[in-house]
Amino acid sequence: MYDILILLLAYLFGSIPFGLVITRLFGVPDIRSVGSGNIGATNVLRTAGIFPALLVTLLDIAKGTLAVIIAGSFGGYLLGDIEYLKLVAGLLAILGHVFPIFIGFRGGKGINTALGVFITLLIIPTLIALAIFIISVVITRYVSLGSILASLTLPISIFVLKTLNPGQYHPVYLPVTVIFAVLAIFAHRTNIKRLVNGVENKFSFRSKPASEAEDYG
Repeated sequence: MYDILILLLAYLFGSIPFGLVITRLFGVPDIRSVGSGNIGATNVLRTAGIFPALLVTLLDIAKGTLAVIIAGSFGGYLLGDIEYLKLVAGLLAILGHVFPIFIGFRGGKGINTALGVFITLLIIPTLIALAIFIISVVITRYVSLGSILASLTLPISIFVLKTLNPGQYHPVYLPVTVIFAVLAIFAHRTNIKRLVNGVENKFSFRSKPASEAEDYG
């Protein structure tokens, strides 16, 4: 019973649209009708500024981190293996961010929430993925491409590290990160089309129309 409640709370917590809440506090009527219409951190940056975007980023990361911490601290009665529960709770928090029940199942890309989940559970693979993200964005200035590459890097790095040291990671980590990578690609499907067509917008801190904002949160 506790595990089911924890998983439900993980999804509901992930569904909290911090991008919408924070921007309203900063005077943006509805971020879904401004810029790209996404509630992610990049659209927040372009429509409300750096400080609100930073708040949204931290809160979205916290959603994933807290889902894992709560599952690890209070769960384990139904699934038995606490690692399963922590990963499922984290995955549900990500799903909640991408498909939030509170705003019609249209949320962000889930990358920041996933960062919160996996940095808590898989520090080294997540840092590798984060490095790939940073390098990719610095070179190409495509945040969407960096997010996709980082999402793919996570299961690949786990596979490589697990091959080098078979007992290093729980067996469930690899399939769950593969599921996340598939979800991330799905969430970025419109970005992928724009990348293929050569019309994807490049990230910049310089002021430009919010409609050109690129989303990754």
